Amino acid sequence: MESAALSTRVSSGERINAGQPAGRLEAQLGALGRRLTRQRRVIVRVMDTAQRHLDIDEIYERARKLDQHIHRVTVYRTVDMLKKLRLIDELDLLHIRGDRHYYESHAAREHIHIACLRCGKVREFESDLYEEMKRQIEKQLDMKITMSRTEVGGYCRSCLPGLAGVAGAGSKH
Repeated sequence: MESAALSTRVSSGERINAGQPAGRLEAQLGALGRRLTRQRRVIVRVMDTAQRHLDIDEIYERARKLDQHIHRVTVYRTVDMLKKLRLIDELDLLHIRGDRHYYESHAAREHIHIACLRCGKVREFESDLYEEMKRQIEKQLDMKITMSRTEVGGYCRSCLPGLAGVAGAGSKH
C-alpha cells in the first residue's frame, strides 16, 4: 500500500469525533430495545457530547448539572450497561492521569490514543494503516478482530524541547 493512498485523521482536541451531532448513543440504545429513563437519557447525552475522555466522577458531575436528581449509582449502572452492550470503551490512557478509568463512545472507525507522557495531552489518530494491520493479524492468525485498543506514549511537540538528554525522548523511531 502506497503512503499517498493512506487516509489518516487526527483529533484537534482530545476526541476525534468531538462536534458530531448528539443522539447516536441514544439511537443505538433504542435500536437495542433498551428502556431510556430520563436519568439514563441525561447520562447518555453527557457521554455523547463529551469533548474529551471522561472518568466516572466527571460523568456524574456533568449529569448532575443537567439533572440534580441523578444518583451516582445510576451513573455506574448506566456506564456498566453501555460497556456490556459494547457501545462505549473503558480506557486507562497509560495511567498518565493516575489510576482513573475513562470512557468514550465508539467512533465509526477504531483509533489509536496518543498520550504525552509529560503534559498528559491526549490525541486520537485514525489510519488506514491501522486497519491494514488488523486485517493482516486476522489473516495470519485466522481470526476475526471485533475490537482493539491501542495506546501510544511519547512526548508532544511542546514538551520535546525541554527533554533534551532524557533517554528515548529524542528518538525518531
